Amino acid sequence: MREKAEQPTSKPLRGKLNCEQRNQLKATLLTNSEGRLLLIGVAVAFTYTVWLLAKLFLAPEEFQVLVGITATAIIFGRAAGMAFGYSIGMGHGTVITVCIIIETIQVLVFYPLFVFSWRHLLVINRLKNIFERMQRAAEKHKGKVQRYGVIGLFAFVWFPFWMTGPVVGSVIGFLLGLRAWVNMTVVLAGTYVAIFCWAFFLHRLHKQVAAYSSYASLILMAVLISIILLGNFLVRRRQKKSQIR
Repeated sequence: MREKAEQPTSKPLRGKLNCEQRNQLKATLLTNSEGRLLLIGVAVAFTYTVWLLAKLFLAPEEFQVLVGITATAIIFGRAAGMAFGYSIGMGHGTVITVCIIIETIQVLVFYPLFVFSWRHLLVINRLKNIFERMQRAAEKHKGKVQRYGVIGLFAFVWFPFWMTGPVVGSVIGFLLGLRAWVNMTVVLAGTYVAIFCWAFFLHRLHKQVAAYSSYASLILMAVLISIILLGNFLVRRRQKKSQIR
């Protein structure tokens, strides 16, 4: 494991790319590990989108459910997305599969884009604030993870604590100097184990609360979303205070 990721040395590329910059980016996508990961992530996202569109015509009701799980998981996280799926009666097969696809896409897309931004190969202004928050969160937890190496990174992604998701975990792996394939293997393995753990817990909890009322599952999902929103608010407020100081 290298001590830290290589620091960027060139100026960032902003706005429209000229011919030389486009050629450099194309070469990076084909020859660089992060570039290939991005291409895989885009391919998976495209395939998933086509599958959803097929469901729109073949099974409209199932399409609505899948879109609901997808949107909830993207906006509020895996726990809320899975809780939504179980609350409307979906089984493990659908809920787990959708969450695995969504989180895999997020890692395979945002991790390479973060690396490109870090190395100043490509800077997307609309994602700049997101990447800065990811970097701050990663640097905050980097020391704890570094102490235990890849096991620490796996645990960081797996444990359901705040700001311990797979995307931030992949950034920590990059800052620690892990090779891309090692980083992705550890992060995605931790993510999949976490999804299965959440599935077991939430499905069992859904069965228990559903015995009391048909609306109990929806109330549980609303509580989870409220906790997530409150947590995000408190984290951002703390970050703003630390920046002022």
